[in-house]
Amino acid sequence: MDDTQDTWLPQPDIDSVDITTVLQALADPTRLQIVRALAAVEESTCTALDVPVKPSTVSHHMGILREAGIVSTRLAGNARPSRLRREDLERRFPGLLTAILNATPPTR
Repeated sequence: MDDTQDTWLPQPDIDSVDITTVLQALADPTRLQIVRALAAVEESTCTALDVPVKPSTVSHHMGILREAGIVSTRLAGNARPSRLRREDLERRFPGLLTAILNATPPTR
């Protein structure tokens, strides 16, 4: 995928991302579900993610995840596809994202 022509929404520099901020963002069950869904598809828009909330709610949570440094979002026409910042997070917090993604989801 050629990202050289894409415009990306502002996100924090990974070196300034705090572990507390990341964990607080991931503590919300909906945001954790969004992160797991993104991990499965690599990149998606809010309307295409398979989560049981409205796209506007997904958009709200995606903004929190982006501000926490967990996802990157680009502008593609009217769409805003997002993806996990896997490499950045692995460098900053080795093993954290993998452990979160591999953890057994809570039962409801």
